[in-house]
Amino acid sequence: MTEKEKRNISRFKVESVRTIKSPSDPDIRTYFAWVNFKDLPDNFSLEVNPRKPKMTTSVAKQLIKAVKDPDSSFDINNRGIVMTAKSVIFNNSTSMLTVDFDDDIHRYGLLDGGHTYTAIIENREYVPNDIDKFVRLEIVVGDNLDVSALADARNTSIQVSDISLFELDNKFGFIKDAIQNEPYADKVAYKDNENKPIPIANILKLMFAFNIKRYPDDSQVPISSYSGKAAVFKDYKNEYDNNPNIYRQLAKEIPTLVRLYETIQKEMSDKYNQFKEEDGKKSKFGAVRGVDNKGNLKTDFTGEPIKYDISSGFLMPIFGAFRALLSMGKKDVQWAADPVEVWEKVGTRLVQNTFDTDTNPQQIGKSKTLWQSNYRIVDGARKDLLIQKLTKQNN
Repeated sequence: MTEKEKRNISRFKVESVRTIKSPSDPDIRTYFAWVNFKDLPDNFSLEVNPRKPKMTTSVAKQLIKAVKDPDSSFDINNRGIVMTAKSVIFNNSTSMLTVDFDDDIHRYGLLDGGHTYTAIIENREYVPNDIDKFVRLEIVVGDNLDVSALADARNTSIQVSDISLFELDNKFGFIKDAIQNEPYADKVAYKDNENKPIPIANILKLMFAFNIKRYPDDSQVPISSYSGKAAVFKDYKNEYDNNPNIYRQLAKEIPTLVRLYETIQKEMSDKYNQFKEEDGKKSKFGAVRGVDNKGNLKTDFTGEPIKYDISSGFLMPIFGAFRALLSMGKKDVQWAADPVEVWEKVGTRLVQNTFDTDTNPQQIGKSKTLWQSNYRIVDGARKDLLIQKLTKQNN
């Protein structure tokens, strides 16, 4: 056995490194390193971690989805991986980090972030080759380090989220009432780490995209329904005590919103093929960045089989455009037409407009110009239907 194998030394390339000396104990240093998914070693020991990764929970599935998503902001949105080590050396000229875990797997190794690490190692092959995604490593080094105390603190310091507190106060009650007869009613997770496949945040995003109180026209667009779970929940929280509450009004429409969202999810590939054929081009939808055709794929809510897993960066700017069909009534919101029927009329135009704008789902999901132009396509369809209705009434 070589000295390297005995001491369990890992050497790998990093993007950048920062070092901080503890003000309370100068002998303890923390190294922060940002590592490309592609360069992350696959042999870090998880023995020191008191919680073993369970990759079947809703939280783990969201992590896996975040790893596979072409959005490159993973290192910003994820809190990263915490490790303990005997020593760390950084070679500035080669950008290589050498981490010595010694031979004590119960003292040195991956302390916190096991789910993040496992999700990356098992799914990084699905990240498009032209996308660089990074994860932050926090490596704590010190001869006097109390690893047991650190492990205990890091794994029990997670605060109860605002979403879970809202569930304790029964502030999702009107949502539960609205979907009680839907096939996904018992699949929604309202609490942290609840082993159910649909986080309540996913339903809040659908509602936020149709918040016509805040976004009554195309001058401003609900981009946060794609990019910001925290912003969406904050809006729900701020609106909760208002009367009328737009989310309480929208809750009754959740079944319709889910039906529309999943129709787009199921039929986008057909609409894509249609406009490509009309342009005389060969369709390769499965080769588009942010589109996956591997595995047992299902729709996000009802779990119906689908051919492709499509990035929300493509889905949301199309889905959100249909708020052009919604208006405020005296008590409830009202549809000018069935959104799924309007999708059948203008779906191909919406898909073409989306993919002609860009094929990078991260850019597409955050493009105000695209959200606005898609909205105008649906709004134009609404006006055409109104004219047809008025014409029939006058004849």
